[in-house]
Amino acid sequence: MTQAQESVKVNGRKPSHHEIAEILRNRIRSGELQPGSRLPTQGRLAEEFGVERGTVRLALRMLQDDGLLKNVTKGAPPQIAPQAPPSMPLGPQPTMVGLGPQLVRAFGRPHVRIDALSLTSETLMIALGEPLRRVHEGSLRPESIEVRLLLPSRDIELAFPAPVEGDPEAVHKRWLDQRNAQGQVLKHNLLALRSTHEIDVRVSFKALPFTPPVKLYLLNGSEALFGYYMIMRREEAVGVGSEMTELYDTLGSKSLLFSFERPATGEPGVGKDASFVQESQSWFDALWNTIAGDLTLS
Repeated sequence: MTQAQESVKVNGRKPSHHEIAEILRNRIRSGELQPGSRLPTQGRLAEEFGVERGTVRLALRMLQDDGLLKNVTKGAPPQIAPQAPPSMPLGPQPTMVGLGPQLVRAFGRPHVRIDALSLTSETLMIALGEPLRRVHEGSLRPESIEVRLLLPSRDIELAFPAPVEGDPEAVHKRWLDQRNAQGQVLKHNLLALRSTHEIDVRVSFKALPFTPPVKLYLLNGSEALFGYYMIMRREEAVGVGSEMTELYDTLGSKSLLFSFERPATGEPGVGKDASFVQESQSWFDALWNTIAGDLTLS
């Protein structure tokens, strides 16, 4: 099995069980791992991801809870569970489930273009792991990749995440650190393709003067994936050793993504889906070319 080490090396840390589960989930959803086949042993997976077996076991249990694996034990490798037939519409999917396979498909084009608007680039960073792995193994061979990301400016007071009461400085700093670190990882992973595969890669960031209430991914000008950020009140320790703070926050990875497609270039764009994709692209371009400012990842 090809080792999926891109994000591990760049992050300088071991992947979490959530990240491992997402990588394996993408391999199952994309059809690389077929129903009825077995995963590698937990020891092999631990070696691949550079983590302890306990971390792998947590990831496998998450996939079993999602109905993607069966027979997760300390013994034999688990099996890929039967999946829903392709003819059965799955409907909107959580971001972490729905984005990865669509990115794999988008990377099948000679010229890949991804535009994204979100609160951070964490989901996109993780979801890109599978198409990048396939580029490294040679099953995907794009000639060029252009990625543009719109993220909130560091200079605004975020609507979320934000404390319900009190000084927002600590919460804002944590969000900013995450925004910058995840953006750096994403950029590094993509630009590495220049030297390893001689692919023309361009990655650009711009800053929004507002907190985006939605997330939007535009793939090759032909598909729009759209989701609402669901705001909730929850408690979390913001800093190491700090007390619990009540926050207005969102779990972006669980936002339901609604997919809209338009015909390939050269075919007439008709219908609600095509109109939504076209208008979403125009909206993104308008933000990029007008009120979005410079963004420096530091």
